[in-house]
Amino acid sequence: MNKVYIALGSNLANPQAQLTAALQALNQLADSRLTAVSSFYQSQPLGPQDQPDYVNAVACLETSLAPLALLDELQRIEHEQGRVRLRRWGERTLDLDILLYADHIIQSERLTVPHYDMHQREFVIIPLVEIAPHLVLPNGQSIQTLAQKFADHHMVIVKHKNEIHLEN
Repeated sequence: MNKVYIALGSNLANPQAQLTAALQALNQLADSRLTAVSSFYQSQPLGPQDQPDYVNAVACLETSLAPLALLDELQRIEHEQGRVRLRRWGERTLDLDILLYADHIIQSERLTVPHYDMHQREFVIIPLVEIAPHLVLPNGQSIQTLAQKFADHHMVIVKHKNEIHLEN
């Protein structure tokens, strides 16, 4: 089993419900087991500012699915929850990104792991450090070190991880 960290984000159609439904779908993936989920955090859009704020989280999944097979499953979940790609960094019902896949480094046309810009995104690093405070990235950098640059930022928790209940 490979330990995989997945970023979740939504800013349309009841974002908290979208994230909860996505976590439920992740929990049902074949050859996989959801092992941790961060709190849900509110964040401003990364791209165009004429869209609602996002709700973001990070989940840890243990899976034996190959990286591209997992990517296919994540895109299927996005599609089933109404994801339509209208513009880069635009509004969406659901966005699922593979941040880390074990200690693999993957560079392909469809997938880059570690996620190419995760170290710049507080809405990824803050939830990730919440569920994996001792994580070390494939380049040897600790998640704690990355989180320190966001120490003066205060992201709002909209749902604490202890309030997230998934069916088995």
